[in-house]
Amino acid sequence: MESRRLGLNGPLVSSLGLGCMGMSDFYGPAEEAESIATIHDALDAGITLLDTGDYYGMGRNELLLRDALKGRREKAFICVKFGAQRAPDRSWLGNDTRPNSVKNFLAHTLTRLGTDYVDLYQPGRVDPNVPIEDTVGAIADMIKAGYVRHLGLSEASAATIRRAHAVHPVAALQVEYSLVTRDIEAETLPALRELGISVVCYGVLSRGLLATSSVKARSRADSRQYFPRFQADNLEKNLAVVKTLESLAAEIGASPVQLALAWVLHRGQDIVPLIGARRRPQLHEALGALSLRLTPQDLSRIETRIPGSAIAGTRYPSDAMSTVNR
Repeated sequence: MESRRLGLNGPLVSSLGLGCMGMSDFYGPAEEAESIATIHDALDAGITLLDTGDYYGMGRNELLLRDALKGRREKAFICVKFGAQRAPDRSWLGNDTRPNSVKNFLAHTLTRLGTDYVDLYQPGRVDPNVPIEDTVGAIADMIKAGYVRHLGLSEASAATIRRAHAVHPVAALQVEYSLVTRDIEAETLPALRELGISVVCYGVLSRGLLATSSVKARSRADSRQYFPRFQADNLEKNLAVVKTLESLAAEIGASPVQLALAWVLHRGQDIVPLIGARRRPQLHEALGALSLRLTPQDLSRIETRIPGSAIAGTRYPSDAMSTVNR
């Protein structure tokens, strides 16, 4: 497992991270023992970066990590997102990143995780009602107090990132980035590289869309039924894109999952993609991306046959799209 640095002088983490959200929320039921076994296999494979959110499963994901990391805390670099508010029926109520709320959320996170500190702490979304300077200032206070090691942001615009970085160094921005979601290349990624901030990217498989061209109907418990890329005519068009990816992967001698991950890995040493595996076979397949060495010719062929405009539909429903790139 190779390492990559978060920020100019920040910590070294594994070149692939494990996104734990799906083990507790959004994609239907998951088996806890299998989730823990998957986390253990990830750690044994050299993955150090584990990503969660205090609102994933209303805290259940953090409790899952606590159980998985018993006796292994020192092997993990834990990234936690906070700020989202949810009701008992799991509906979304908005965001709260006021300074006192930041410290309150963190206190509960430390308790659920059973740890004395969080390696990287970040608001899951930019709160339009709270100056980013206030939110970052509160996290900086927690860094000084030893409860947090590094500051991160998520789905923030280039302008917001600059304002935050002026208050306290930002180690990484978490944002969706993939072969079919390249929005950040226009303004955000150049700003990050100017400032020396790394990228931790989720949605590398576009929520499983790029994994296979035989995507089946989702259950009511699976949030993907509400996502435009999985709906009606969009899905039909997008599965044609996935077939192209399958063809490219076969030419290179890889699976579509491995090729999609390898493409992101080749975008720069400052980018760390997350694997959203919930089961060990998914994890082991994804790890195969590390052995792929794509040539400039390979990358050019992939991007010619699957341009950024190839996918149909936005990555989120319209109301959720309004919360990104703030």
